[in-house]
Amino acid sequence: MIATNNLGIQFGKRVLFQDVNLKFTPGNCYGVIGANGAGKSTLMRILSDQLSPTHGSVSMGPGERLSVLEQDHFKFDDLTVMNTVLQGHTVLWDIMQEKDALYAKPDFSDADGIRASELEEKFAELEGWNAESDAAALLSGLGIKEDHHYMTMRDLSNSEKVRVMLARALYGNPDNLLLDEPTNDLDLDTVAWLEDYLSKFENTVLVVSHDRHFLDSVCTHTLDIDYNKVTLFAGNYSFWYESSQLALRQQQQQNKKAEEKRKELLEFIQRFSANVAKSKQTTSRKKMLEKLNIEEIKPSSRRYPGIIFTPEREPGNKILEVHGLTALTPDGEVLFKDLNFQVEKGDKICFLSRDPRAMTALFEIIMGNRKPEAGTFDWGQTITTAYLPLDNSEFFNTDMNLVDWLCQFSDDSSEIYLKGFLGKMLFSGEEVQKKASVLSGGEKMRCMIARMMLRNANTMVLDTPTNHLDLESIQALNNTLQAFKGNLLFASHDHEFIQTVSNRLIELTPNGMIDKMMDYDDYITDEKVAAAKERLYAKA
Repeated sequence: MIATNNLGIQFGKRVLFQDVNLKFTPGNCYGVIGANGAGKSTLMRILSDQLSPTHGSVSMGPGERLSVLEQDHFKFDDLTVMNTVLQGHTVLWDIMQEKDALYAKPDFSDADGIRASELEEKFAELEGWNAESDAAALLSGLGIKEDHHYMTMRDLSNSEKVRVMLARALYGNPDNLLLDEPTNDLDLDTVAWLEDYLSKFENTVLVVSHDRHFLDSVCTHTLDIDYNKVTLFAGNYSFWYESSQLALRQQQQQNKKAEEKRKELLEFIQRFSANVAKSKQTTSRKKMLEKLNIEEIKPSSRRYPGIIFTPEREPGNKILEVHGLTALTPDGEVLFKDLNFQVEKGDKICFLSRDPRAMTALFEIIMGNRKPEAGTFDWGQTITTAYLPLDNSEFFNTDMNLVDWLCQFSDDSSEIYLKGFLGKMLFSGEEVQKKASVLSGGEKMRCMIARMMLRNANTMVLDTPTNHLDLESIQALNNTLQAFKGNLLFASHDHEFIQTVSNRLIELTPNGMIDKMMDYDDYITDEKVAAAKERLYAKA
């Protein structure tokens, strides 16, 4: 249990939030949402005692343990993977260290023997004899192979370090768990494992994430930071988003009677409750809408970018034909081989692989930026393309301001025209004079999307388009691509994005491909697909 008492923080004259009086209780998972800069990570740092509030206090239940997902991936480089995880349970780790030091003494005394006995008793109470096997199970669940468990942390890739940090946070069943962006750098299978783990976790969890499916799968409540306040209500992200959109529509209908508005909100809650009851992601113990106050539902102050893709011409019958494509890594490792498929009109294809380098290689090949080891591809004559690459850094190695930067990609160089596109992507006023080189990751992605809007393409190739975007931008992009009339070829690690946008799935393996016209939710539960995947990935 975590409780806050009149909590508030401000930096200079800027107030992030104030008068926060909340109690976070066991058995519940609280999704922390808010616009960029609203104070999500700041709140997590205050709750974990890494930052002092301007006023107010935070308390936990007597004797309770708090665990936090570490963000410094180099902090434990000198430790083994196993010890990094074991250190996550500080009480048990201290006992282990003191116990080992006592037994290593050459002049072991009677007093040492009494102390060692006390430590052994505490060690047994904390199930210390299962410590390494429990840590190993967590590591394996998060995709860290057994032969890596006793390697030093500095020898791991950044993606592997993220998984070890997550295992460290989860280890030892902490009473209170704080996770800031836990799905970053995790593949879809590992995210699914984490969703399942947290849905069964019986203690208190607070999580910040830009992954909507993850929030919907694990969260019983939503903690919304908006209007300089922190508001808690029952329900997951989708409920918050849909209810805030409904409240916005109602606000815009000024002449609508109060009683009609209330009735519409109640009907919405009942409909959503029925959907929750049928949801695959919801466990029986999570009553997501049990204490919702109708009056708490109001429009969000957040701004959503205006993402609009308008194809200049309709695509013909021939979109893209791929014959015998093969791609290798520089070390000769096969990413995919003898790839054959044809893109049909209206296809919105999500490409999948256990190795994300495979999708990037395919996109770079079909966009003409990389040569395949074998095979050919042929675009139809009516096809115009827009490409969002995984790595956009080369586009921003310039001191041009945003208007001049965008002008490079436009036939119309008028400042009003270009500012219109930048405004749609939430760059207004003096912001359009920013240098392209100083933009954040999210700002760069919004600029790249503005560049794509200028193309008026009928076929878009998107390599992990939700990277670096906040929830508002992801939601806006998701909504637009669902309605897009052209063709999409994309890769993503966002479950909700794949499920709602794609109508076809192609999985790339070193030994062949799987091509299915089906929903992603059905794809990941289909036994025939699972058998085919294991066969293709298992081949030598």
